[in-house]
Amino acid sequence: MRIISGAAKGKKLDAVKGLETRPTLDRVKEALFDIIQFNIKDSKVLDLFAGSGSLGIEALSRGAELAVLGDNSIEAIKVINRNLENTKLTEKSIVINKDYTLLLKKLAKDGYKFDVIFLDPPYKSNFAVNAADEIVKLDILNNSGIIIIETDNAENLEKYKKVKIYDVRKYGRVVLVFMRKE
Repeated sequence: MRIISGAAKGKKLDAVKGLETRPTLDRVKEALFDIIQFNIKDSKVLDLFAGSGSLGIEALSRGAELAVLGDNSIEAIKVINRNLENTKLTEKSIVINKDYTLLLKKLAKDGYKFDVIFLDPPYKSNFAVNAADEIVKLDILNNSGIIIIETDNAENLEKYKKVKIYDVRKYGRVVLVFMRKE
């Protein structure tokens, strides 16, 4: 894994060891950022289920103003902090070790609003559906903001009730779902 573009271009990123975390492939990450390139500059980004922090750190490298990176795993938090130090992007980030439901509530309570939200939860969970609904309910997505979900199952997209899907892209087994508020 590496940073593809921007201030930290070419920097290698550590990955979380084990099978619990699945890093986004560089080719998928490159395609994703090509699609959202005009949404990144000076944006506030939330990387929920951050794992290694690859998506949030890529956004920072490309000019995002702030990235909040959250994960429930203490091992992931250690890797995220190492990757931020290695890319010299620590000062533009906030790293939080919390369950995603508690993290979303904390961000809402603290008044955060995001332009881009990445959701890359474990594939065999309903976390993405629950998180997207909570994000809209708690009003932490800016009106023109976007949510991007990485999944391996594009069949259950009707589960998303409070957001509008405006694009779906498939890269091998990986599916990227792009959403906005209804």
